[in-house]
Order: sequence, then C-alpha cells, then structure tokens
Amino acid sequence: MPQASFFIRPALIFAGLLLGASIALRGLPSAAEGARSMPPPVLDEPTNPQATSEVAILAGGCFWGVQGVFQHVEGVTSAVSGYAGGAADTAHYEMVGTGTTGHAESVRVAFDPRRISYGHILQIYFSVAHDPTEVNRQGPDVGIQYRSAIFPTNLQQTHIAEAYIAQLDQAHVFDAALVTKVEPGRDFYPAEDYHQDFLARNPRYPYIAINDLPKIENLKRLFPDYYRATPVLVAAAAPRS
Repeated sequence: MPQASFFIRPALIFAGLLLGASIALRGLPSAAEGARSMPPPVLDEPTNPQATSEVAILAGGCFWGVQGVFQHVEGVTSAVSGYAGGAADTAHYEMVGTGTTGHAESVRVAFDPRRISYGHILQIYFSVAHDPTEVNRQGPDVGIQYRSAIFPTNLQQTHIAEAYIAQLDQAHVFDAALVTKVEPGRDFYPAEDYHQDFLARNPRYPYIAINDLPKIENLKRLFPDYYRATPVLVAAAAPRS
C-alpha cells in the first residue's frame, strides 16, 4: 500500500487526498499485470468428507488486494488481513511497516475443503493474487513486509506448498524463478479494523483501482468456476453489539 499512509492515523486513510495518491501511483507497475493461469498442483490434499474447515495463511504484497481476491473465491468462508512471521508485540501496522519486525502482510483464509482444496487455494494465489517472482516487493510496494510467503498450518500444507513451488519452477511458468518462501510454525495476528474489507469498502481508492481491482477481474476470467460475485466480508461476520 502507499508508503505515504504509513504514519497517518487510521481515520485519515479514508479522508481523501485521492487525487494526490492517483498522481503518485501513476506510471508505477501494477501487481496485477502479470496474472496467468497456473496448472493445478500435482500433489494436493486428499478429499475428506468429514473435514469442514481448513485455514491457509498467505502473503503476497499489500494485504488489501490478497484479502479482496480470496473474499471472491467460492468455498472461502473468511479472509482476514493481518501479520505473520514475527512476534505478537510488534504485529501492528506502523511497526510492521518499518520492515524490521519480520512480519509479512498476510491473509488468513478459512475455507471449506469439500468445496475447494488447499492446492487450488495456492493455484489462485500464484495465478492472480500476486507475482511470486518479485523479491520483497509487489508492484509499487517495497520491503520485506511485502514478501511472497506461505505460512503452512500443518505438515501436509508444508509438503503441498513446497511441491507446488518446485512444480511451477520446473514447468518454467514464469520467466524467473519463484521466490516464495514456505515458513511453517508462524503465528498469525489480525490487522487493525480499518484494514479489513478495504477493497470492498474503497473500490475507488486509486491504489485499489490500479493494483487490486484488476486482480478480481483476473480471478473471474481465469477461474470462473471459483469466482463469487458477492464477497465474504469480515464485517458481516463480526458480532453485533
């Protein structure tokens, strides 16, 4: 996301300056430009009719866009923006943004494995959610907090993720090698409320329009069977006071 907003208080993210942001972002590369359909993973989890819920934790640049993509995926029951790869006491936006905490902006994707497998979650992640060949950056965002990383929640996910990265590299799907790291054993910490559902709430925000809305269109184009028009929102799942 724009570094100009790094030390801005939460309420000011929505306050305006859209024209200035649009000018600042004009001409910068979009993280959505390189979308392409990946082959499905050869190794995937077996179907288990008894399993009703599973969690994937993925990092691929600004979490606004990654969350927005998976909120439009059939079988996903929740997609929450947050931080993974660092400690609990530094899992805060202004600290993570310094690039010194070890965290990556991440999304916790809960899904029904009877409707979509972990392997197909990864297929969408590599195809449209981000560019896995960019080192510590995505589009206009630069820093280790924007790295491409998968945080498996169990040993099976670790094996599937590592095998799929090797499969895509061997197939030379991209012009460069994948830089995605598999980082097991890391906790996830939800981000601040003002980051949740950001794409859905701010579709005209210049950063979203330039970098992230094309990802939603690419999801619809490349994965029509998995695309859902109505996103599953964090706000809709929050308890009412």
